[in-house]
Parts: sequence; C-alpha cells; structure tokens
Amino acid sequence: MRQQDTICDFSTSDSWVVLSPIEQSIKKKIEAVGTPLKDWDINIYRGVLTGCNEAFIIDTAKRDEIISNCQTEDERKRTAELIRPILRGRDIKRYGYEWAELWLIATFPSRHYNIDEYPAVKQYLLSFGIERLEQTGKTHIVNGEKVKSRKKTHNKWFETQDSISYWEDFNKPKIIYPDICTFLSFELDTSCFYLSNTAYFLITEKEEHLKYFLRVLNSSVIDWYYRTLSVQLGEKAVRMFSIYVLNIPIPPISDEPIEEILKLSKEEKLFISGS
Repeated sequence: MRQQDTICDFSTSDSWVVLSPIEQSIKKKIEAVGTPLKDWDINIYRGVLTGCNEAFIIDTAKRDEIISNCQTEDERKRTAELIRPILRGRDIKRYGYEWAELWLIATFPSRHYNIDEYPAVKQYLLSFGIERLEQTGKTHIVNGEKVKSRKKTHNKWFETQDSISYWEDFNKPKIIYPDICTFLSFELDTSCFYLSNTAYFLITEKEEHLKYFLRVLNSSVIDWYYRTLSVQLGEKAVRMFSIYVLNIPIPPISDEPIEEILKLSKEEKLFISGS
C-alpha cells in the first residue's frame, strides 16, 4: 500500500521543515500573496537590557519614594521624567497587556546624563554599591563576600548596559510583543511604555499601517505559518527572534479577513483552526 507522499525541497539554503501537502499549499499561498515584513519600511528593536534589573526596574512605591526624596521642584520634574513605565515580555498579551506597575530608571548611555543632577536617583542606585553596578566585568570582595560587577562596557556605573540610541522610538505608537509566547501575541501601544529586554517592538513611519499589521500578526494563519519558520520551545512555545519575525509575509492591505485575502480553501481553514 502506498503511503501519503510528502514532498521536501532541499534546493535552497533556507531552514526547512517537513510539511504535508495541505501544509505546503497553505505556506505557498501565504508566501505568494504576502510581502516579508522587513520590506514594509519597518524597524524592530529589543527592549532595554539593564544588566541589573534589581536596581533599574522598580515598583511604584520605590518610584514615589525616590521622587519624594528630591530636594527641589526642578529635581522632582527631572526625576519623574527619567523614570518611565515599563512592560516585560510576560506582561504583553494578544491585543492587550497587564502593567505590573513597574518603572525603569532610564539612564541610557546615549543620552549622556549627569547623575549629579539627579541626587535622589544617585542615592538610590548607590544603595546597591558601585562595585555591583560598575560595568567592568570585575569581581570585588565587599565585606568578605564576592560581588560581580556588570559585564564590561564603556558605560558609566549609573547607566543601563545597552546604549539605547533608539530611545525616542519608545514614545511613538508601536507594536509590542514578548520574546517567548505560546500563541503569537502582539499589541498596539500608544501609551509610551518602555520595554524590558524580554520584549520587542516594531515601528514604522507609516503609522496608519500599524493596526493592519496587528490584525495580520495576531491571526491564527500567521501563528500557524510562524511555526514553520521559527525556533520552538517544547510543543507550543516559540521564540520571537527578529530574523524570523522580519520574514513573516504580510498580505496587501485589505479590509477582508486574511483567510479570504489568501483564498484558503475550506479544508485549509479547518486545518489551521485545528492546529
């Protein structure tokens, strides 16, 4: 008895997976109609790597305490502007987010802050010890215990580990998503949230495209397709590496459901809904 054939194409250097005939048909339709996300005039950035979240990511009570320790109204204003609301990857949901009332001390090296203009922030950060926060990669002995500093960079002790030259883009409308998810989970952020390094965001000068991107990226069709491209964790979770996200095909802008744009058959729709 002849078993069902499965055709594999090994003629390219691209990563490959073994697909059944119906899966191959769906994949070809998506790729034939869609344009890779990277060709839609977009940029993707990772969230902020601080090197010491314990110090740089704080709750609302600590934020309020730092601001209350400011000595002048000008310092209070500067400090309130410096400490920004932040979302972690785990906070981002499909079409939503759950803010954990966490804040980022956004001392990005690219902004060249003078920490002496933020005495209350300086006092708070010093409570962790310069030996812990300096970016030298060294190990110190403090009170008889080993203290490992952050990895070696050219940045100052009070700055985040990453330079974050794109900091202004956090304040623009953007699509945000976690670095690991069980179902593709994208959300449109218009509230100027900053992100931790367990999340990514997508921006474009054509902001009118964002809502369409959001609808397509959150669709079950693209969730299925992405799993043919990406690195999976266990049976359900996927990693949202930019090398894969940038290659997601986006169909031409339309008000139609993505399944209709792609002209999927009834069998193909049922296959995706059951995957």
